[in-house]
Amino acid sequence: MRVLALDTTTRAGSVALLDGERVVDERAGDGTRTHAERLPAEITSLVAAHGLTLPDIDLYAVASGPGSFTGLRIGIATIQGLALVHARRIVAISALDALAHLASAAATPGTLVGAWLDAHRREVFAALYRVRLGAAFSRERLEELEGPTAGDPAAIVARWAARFAVPTQFAGDGAVLYADAIARAAPAARLAPATLLAAAIGRLAVTGQAESVEPGAMRPLYVRRPDAEIARDEKLRAVEIDHEPH
Repeated sequence: MRVLALDTTTRAGSVALLDGERVVDERAGDGTRTHAERLPAEITSLVAAHGLTLPDIDLYAVASGPGSFTGLRIGIATIQGLALVHARRIVAISALDALAHLASAAATPGTLVGAWLDAHRREVFAALYRVRLGAAFSRERLEELEGPTAGDPAAIVARWAARFAVPTQFAGDGAVLYADAIARAAPAARLAPATLLAAAIGRLAVTGQAESVEPGAMRPLYVRRPDAEIARDEKLRAVEIDHEPH
């Protein structure tokens, strides 16, 4: 089974081609250009490099979020379009899940893993997991203790410490960016560097293909509202206040 996986949660993102669980190729995107400028060309280029065409793809996988709102919309729409044209199904994978699975590869059961993605505004998108016995990239490998959320890095660490324990393993560009907050709470915690996610998304799609959906049923995982909506609401509130009787 050939799988095409796409991640557009970050500016560069990545794309991967898999044959079953075997990663054939994984490539970073060109972060100097927008996803709208690069897709679907980066996908077709990868597929063609291995002597294939899009009809040869059996299953599509895409990062459902959280991440850049524009990037998510473009990535999901691209995969939906390809899957629709070629009558294929899609597996939606949380980028936080993919990060945690990568970080848990060498971890022992019981290890707590915190996945952090940079959410800007001095916040991170975060989720907490416990490693369990289970094959790599299987649904049994990780137990989600706290689902995707967005917030202040120090506050998230404090909440996790109060409810569970401070993770001994962190992963993602958010963990690298806010390493100081992690170090204050858990000096011995290990930080996995930011990495490409498309191959991990593809592997999770293979083991979770029973959860595949038709293209039209694909839904993004935003976690929080877009900046544009927040700015719009703030302007509306300002106008309402300005028109209140004094």
